Amino acid sequence: MSEKPRLSPSAVQASREIRAVISRLRRRILNASEAEDMTLGQASVLARLSDRGGVTASELAAVEGVRHQSMTATVAALAAKGLVLRSPDPDDGRRLLITLTPEGRRRVREGRQARKEWLAGQLQDKCTEEEIRTVITAMAVLERLTHD
Repeated sequence: MSEKPRLSPSAVQASREIRAVISRLRRRILNASEAEDMTLGQASVLARLSDRGGVTASELAAVEGVRHQSMTATVAALAAKGLVLRSPDPDDGRRLLITLTPEGRRRVREGRQARKEWLAGQLQDKCTEEEIRTVITAMAVLERLTHD
């Protein structure tokens, strides 16, 4: 059995700081576009459906990391708001496929635009050009960590 190399204190500190900042930044970005009538979980489901339509509540529950019953309640709330449709699966009539309505697609588009504008505005208002370039460089480094 081979031993793992000891982690450097700087790598441990960087890891801790990255996780904390990303967590706070994610919440702030999501709050920038959060509609008063929608939870973060509902907004997340809408975003997932915009990337791929025609999925079941079980599939959504799995990718969102929640129980099937919780996802069923989330989908029901979105359907009541006219943001999603539940239709029988043409290949298996026992299953319901969930898709966005035109209103649901509009809400996703507007939310994405609001989040983009909020973050760009924060960068412009609170950072120098040099700091913005540093952020871009740091993002390239973090992107490398996502590839195996």
